[in-house]
Amino acid sequence: MISKNNTLDGLIKWTANTMPENRDFVLSDYITEAGAADALAFHKTVHGYQITPLYHLKSLAQYLGVADVCLKDESERFGLNAFKVLGAGYAIAQYIAARLGKPLRELSYGDLVEEKAKEKLGTITFYSATDGNHGRAVAWFAAKIGQKACIYMPEGSSQSRLDHIRETGAHAEITGMNYDDTVRYASEKAKEHGGVLVQDTAWPGYEQIPGWIMQGYSAMGQEIADELEQAPTHVFLQAGVGSFAGAMEGYFASRYAGNTPRFVVLEPDAADCHYQSAIAADGKARSTAGSMQTIMAGLACGEPNTVSFEILKNHTACFTSCDDTVAAVGMRVLGNPLRGDARIISGESGAATAGLLYLILTDGKYRDLKHALGLNGQSRILLISSEGDTDPERYRRIVWNGINNIHEFNATGDASA
Repeated sequence: MISKNNTLDGLIKWTANTMPENRDFVLSDYITEAGAADALAFHKTVHGYQITPLYHLKSLAQYLGVADVCLKDESERFGLNAFKVLGAGYAIAQYIAARLGKPLRELSYGDLVEEKAKEKLGTITFYSATDGNHGRAVAWFAAKIGQKACIYMPEGSSQSRLDHIRETGAHAEITGMNYDDTVRYASEKAKEHGGVLVQDTAWPGYEQIPGWIMQGYSAMGQEIADELEQAPTHVFLQAGVGSFAGAMEGYFASRYAGNTPRFVVLEPDAADCHYQSAIAADGKARSTAGSMQTIMAGLACGEPNTVSFEILKNHTACFTSCDDTVAAVGMRVLGNPLRGDARIISGESGAATAGLLYLILTDGKYRDLKHALGLNGQSRILLISSEGDTDPERYRRIVWNGINNIHEFNATGDASA
């Protein structure tokens, strides 16, 4: 257990998790090994499913002085360059199954697209707010099952990510609001037009669909655990609203009960609601406001998912708040591998944890954090690259132009909120 609570000037701020555990929260109400197995079984029925690569970066591990650096590359998930469809697709499938009056475990993807199913369902429009990847997943899956989607993006979202969503046939537009206000706007539009909101965050009264999304994400945890010969000692996870991090922590805490890894959560410093909650240390969720300008577009969320927050509160060892430069370092480390390691094209949100790990282990300013986490020659670290170059032009500019130019992206409005 980390016994020290500390913050540092520079690229990384961190704090041990001293929030009181919520003993009334029942993890198995949301994440279980059986639920992950059900989700993975469904995903396997979707045309184009392939397990995404799990790389052991042996040369990087040796360079950093640890036993293993293992990385799951989600850029190859269903050709969408990100993991989000695991949650969005599964939640939509669960909703359709409920409308058909059958448990999803008794259905396959093929059953959802049969003509008799379409006749019973009629036309459904799925609504969502997104920084890019989640909305593209909602739109893609809706199109695959012959339904419609309407997607809203926050101010500062990139044109290429908007174009990717529109290519599915969905209606998509960029609002003049930040992410959290865009979520509220999408929810209002869904109610106004009789649609279905598929959002990867929860709030009181809206928990079932976000719960399904987290169950869908947990299938990735099973893919990883089934391939690993040994449990990881440390898992580094990105958090926006926290659904992905919560799903992974929940799954691994269940899978490795009694030998639970240390979980390290990363957020951009412009949108670090979980870190701020951990600093307050009273167990209550905090929020961040404003435009939340960061190159880590998928993590630019100011309000925690109320369900996943309880999981993170109960299981996270350390919360970090990171400058955009940390993500840029990760992009370059993964994209320019040491001899023998796989080259991984990882986007701003996907590569951030690799940058965090690299800096902790190579920059003396973070020696206290390294020791607090117990990172040493026996450590087996798991990273998840949650996205590829979902905006190729921005990826190229960040990787080519250098760390000092990162803040120029924000100053010119080029970074997504």
